[in-house]
Amino acid sequence: MIRFNNPASVAIIVALLLALVFLCSCAEKKSSQDSSVNQVIETIMSRHSIRQYKPQAVGRDTMQMILQCGIHAPNAMNRQSWEVRAVDNPAFIEGLTEVYKKENPEMAKANDFRNMFRNAPTVVFVAKDTSSVMSEIDCGLLGENMMLAAWSMGIGSCCMGGPVRFIKTHPEAQPYLNKLGFGKGYELLYCIGFGYPDESPEAKPRDSSKVKFVE
Repeated sequence: MIRFNNPASVAIIVALLLALVFLCSCAEKKSSQDSSVNQVIETIMSRHSIRQYKPQAVGRDTMQMILQCGIHAPNAMNRQSWEVRAVDNPAFIEGLTEVYKKENPEMAKANDFRNMFRNAPTVVFVAKDTSSVMSEIDCGLLGENMMLAAWSMGIGSCCMGGPVRFIKTHPEAQPYLNKLGFGKGYELLYCIGFGYPDESPEAKPRDSSKVKFVE
């Protein structure tokens, strides 16, 4: 056993040990923060639209987390000027797809065609508040949060406007729009398909010249 008879030596050793613990703690905290930041950036930079999905549905617990991430997006004056409906009922998706196929028989002939939402097994419909001039921006931020959250969990997504235009303009699709049950003053704006990717497309390049600093 080593004994320290000099109080000054003991004090120095204790101080060194405390400093070592502090430095280790700071290094661990910094490493955790760096990892978290990198994970967010990696998710943003690697995420791309998926247009083919596996039949496996996304679990409701997982989708609930994605939806919660959506409604935690920033929005004007916290008015939360959106309404959101998640649909994973095959009867709804398949029934609406049958209506779509009547009007678009050529598109339905594709061997890989299963539904009008790029074969996504889960579809989220987003409606805007027609009384709010900021609602479309709020809805856009909501959607981006959901898509990034999904990608971080290995779930692909695709933001779609075509199915919404069809739903809003074809009388036979009206019962499905009614079933979504949006409140008075809300109008369907877009939808997002969610599911496990069945493809690995390359990311398309972005034009960085459109981004500039102003002196």
